Amino acid sequence: MAGPERITLAMTGASGAQYGLRLLDCLVREDREVHFLISKAAQLVMATETDVSLPAKPQAMQAFLTEYTGATDGQIRVYGKEDWMAPVASGSGAPSAMVVVPCSTGTLSSIATGACNNLIERAADVALKERRQLIVVPREAPYSSIHLEHMLKLSNLGVTILPASPGFYHQPQTVDDLVDFIVARILNCLNIPQDMLPRWGEHHLNSGDD
Repeated sequence: MAGPERITLAMTGASGAQYGLRLLDCLVREDREVHFLISKAAQLVMATETDVSLPAKPQAMQAFLTEYTGATDGQIRVYGKEDWMAPVASGSGAPSAMVVVPCSTGTLSSIATGACNNLIERAADVALKERRQLIVVPREAPYSSIHLEHMLKLSNLGVTILPASPGFYHQPQTVDDLVDFIVARILNCLNIPQDMLPRWGEHHLNSGDD
């Protein structure tokens, strides 16, 4: 199996709930175990941007997402924002990779400054201190100098900064195509197979052009 078997997926209150939901679906299809975290602001954004309305309680949310994605029992594990006994809160139990998508600038700030006021921030702090893979997908426009300074600080610590800035060279026809562009890039960073976006140059190789 290419890429990590267990992944922490956190969604925070920036626009772009579709990215997180699509990534969750792809991880499930690739038989990954997902430790799912979501802020209250992210739940509000999701209800605004999509037709998905998540239950408030972690156990009910876990059951909903399991059915929604077609996951097997236990494949998706949902934890509340103050569940300090969750595996993601400790270096001895956390998955080897974490993705924050979408990542609000507030969460970006908290991660960059080492705040651990909730489980999402603590999970990211664990990823940093354990030198594990951390990918953040900020979605804001324009970025202030404060935002950019936080991104630079995290990048210098080895964090992958992957802004939600879809490209157009794959000639997208729908909003879903734009979402898939970003999700495919995340999967590439995780070294997880994906067929949503061809790698640059593949169409030339397949066409047989010199």
